[in-house]
Amino acid sequence: MASSQPRSSREVRLVRQPQGLPVVEDLAVADVPLRGPGAGEVLVKNRHFLVFPGLRTLMGDETDGVPLPPLRAGDTLFGPAVGEVVSVGAGVALRPGELVVHLDGWREFALLPAERCAPAGESLPDPVAHLSTGSAAYGALTRLAPVREGDTVFVSGAAGATGVLAGQIARLLGAGRVVGSTGSAAKAARLREEFGFDAVVVRGSGPFARLLAEAAPDGLDVVVDTVGGEQLTAAVANVRSGARIALVGALAGQLSGDRAGGSAPAEVDSYRLVVQGVTVRGYRGADHPDVPAEWERQFGQWLREDRIRFPYATVAGIDRAPSALQELIEGRHFGTVVVAL
Repeated sequence: MASSQPRSSREVRLVRQPQGLPVVEDLAVADVPLRGPGAGEVLVKNRHFLVFPGLRTLMGDETDGVPLPPLRAGDTLFGPAVGEVVSVGAGVALRPGELVVHLDGWREFALLPAERCAPAGESLPDPVAHLSTGSAAYGALTRLAPVREGDTVFVSGAAGATGVLAGQIARLLGAGRVVGSTGSAAKAARLREEFGFDAVVVRGSGPFARLLAEAAPDGLDVVVDTVGGEQLTAAVANVRSGARIALVGALAGQLSGDRAGGSAPAEVDSYRLVVQGVTVRGYRGADHPDVPAEWERQFGQWLREDRIRFPYATVAGIDRAPSALQELIEGRHFGTVVVAL
């Protein structure tokens, strides 16, 4: 056991169901009593936790089929976190001071069964990199829509947590041209200048399908779609024969104030899919249990070789965590968003 046992912890709770997109007032920071770990339990002091758009879906009314429990008024938010073991109960192999990864973020201290923690290890040079969502991008580009040498790859939502890694991964796997999309000229410039994108379409700067065609005049071989909506429509209109489309997100519907967070209709030309022999598949992590470990090894190697960059925005302190979710939804940040404690 640790020499000093914290008596309380602060955590972020949902205080009311959002009407449309979540706002700061829908969340509150609560102080709760904290006990020591019992047999088989571990107490972790969280260092960083992930802010992710899926929370909007969990707070909504369309959660059927979602592989995570819904959030209702009074519930504490949760999500990927990296923290340091403070104390352990009987029968636990973990030791105080050890870094672990778990899913009880959005709180200063997490008391949970030891089997729900995984040692962070030393595979990644920066512990925060364990909060990367790059596993989905890597899995999509190696399992669902394999990149071939010289392919033209389009990544929608390229300045987001998954998209910015997807573009870099595509290049490392042999893509000849990488095209992205984003919502601002400033983000587009960063994608080109810092992350190797050849062209970036700025949403709202013109007809999306025409702009995408100009950015990829020879058509698209691979699509990693994190957005859906008109961007998926445009991608289908610009595919080449034998193209592979991997769906890894649907932010156009998920972050729409007019929807409930669990649907994202998109109009696609099914005739073009047929005559071009296009495959369209959705990526589910549960279908590819071997991907996370493979990704972690490859990600760590690429990071150490300075062949990939992991951009993340840090929001400091549990008190700012409620605003961090609203800022993510409003697109104020670039890359992954984490709260540092």
